[in-house]
Amino acid sequence: MTENDIFRALADPTRRAVFEKLAAGRMNATALREGMAISQPAISQHLSVLRTARLVKEMREGRFVFYEVDPEGLALVAGWMAKYRAYWPARVDALKDLLKDMDQ
Repeated sequence: MTENDIFRALADPTRRAVFEKLAAGRMNATALREGMAISQPAISQHLSVLRTARLVKEMREGRFVFYEVDPEGLALVAGWMAKYRAYWPARVDALKDLLKDMDQ
């Protein structure tokens, strides 16, 4: 799994909505569907993509299946973002200098 898999999984607005719901805590597929115009097979498909990207993990309790955010997938996103974090302070400083020069 790569960063591309993660970003591809989150590119879909429905999957982002499912992921955001899970950020509030673990839920089953029925709870995830609440408020969404989506079928049970479709939510299962979206959860499968999120699991494959390691953004969501599944736990079985008897006949029930619960889903929650997988911190390992988020660590990959954080690692990818860290590569670019050093870039932004220099760019913001350059913008401040430019705006200061424009004001004079």
